[in-house]
Amino acid sequence: MSTIAFLLVLLVALLHVFFLVLEMFLWTKPTGLRVFALSPDFAKASRVLAANQGLYNGFLAAGLVWGLILGPSGSGVRAFFLVCVLVAGVFGGITVNKRILAVQALPALVALALSLLVRT
Repeated sequence: MSTIAFLLVLLVALLHVFFLVLEMFLWTKPTGLRVFALSPDFAKASRVLAANQGLYNGFLAAGLVWGLILGPSGSGVRAFFLVCVLVAGVFGGITVNKRILAVQALPALVALALSLLVRT
């Protein structure tokens, strides 16, 4: 695995850790309200759903890190979790906000493409 591919997969994992923090811990705070353009009432009413969504983002990050730790033998694990991120990003981009395509789906697509290109 090339250094660039490794770093791109790590970037996608770190993005999902960031999403976890935003959704699980900052959803009702000023940062969460601003990032997701939420009213305080909606944020309070939906915080349990957001925390659940954040937990799933944490699982995606954990899977990507697991794939990185496995080294060359983890290429299938990395590909699986990158495809999961890509599908979730496309779905979110279509159903929630087109910005998700750029923030979530595009980095996953680039990391997946490069990982598959340099795969030995």
